[in-house]
Amino acid sequence: MHAAKKIDAANKRDFYRELAAQLSALLAGEEDPIANAANAAALIYHSVPHLNWAGFYFLQSNDELVLGPFQGKPACVRIAVGRGVCGTAIERGSSILVEDVAAFPGHIACDTESRSELVVPLIHDGGIFGVLDLDSPLPARFDADDQKGMEELAAIYIANSSWED
Repeated sequence: MHAAKKIDAANKRDFYRELAAQLSALLAGEEDPIANAANAAALIYHSVPHLNWAGFYFLQSNDELVLGPFQGKPACVRIAVGRGVCGTAIERGSSILVEDVAAFPGHIACDTESRSELVVPLIHDGGIFGVLDLDSPLPARFDADDQKGMEELAAIYIANSSWED
């Protein structure tokens, strides 16, 4: 059983270093990508301050993401590649940090309380297979330190999950 310890969020670099260590320990020895996504979403949601949603979307075809494990209110089940922040991150192949979701063209409001968003693409063997998505009810909640920290957490998730068919 994993026992998460409270992390001081005053210094973001130290916070993400500790969160990465906790995620590595949580996922150690388990290779199932769905189980690992569920535990990663739970750890992130309950550790990162000021989130109202944390979870995964996975590509089910070349043009559509489907909801995966998450924490928060019910969410949109399907998102077209190129639509919203998640679909745009897939299309661009890079993380997207949105300070004000109302200003993002084509934003999909699964939860009208979300004001800012951070989406990190999940890349394995050169191909994108999904995204890690975070929403906050606070405008401009995420910054470059959050993006770097979440990219590291996504890398830990990918490294600990088996992608064998």
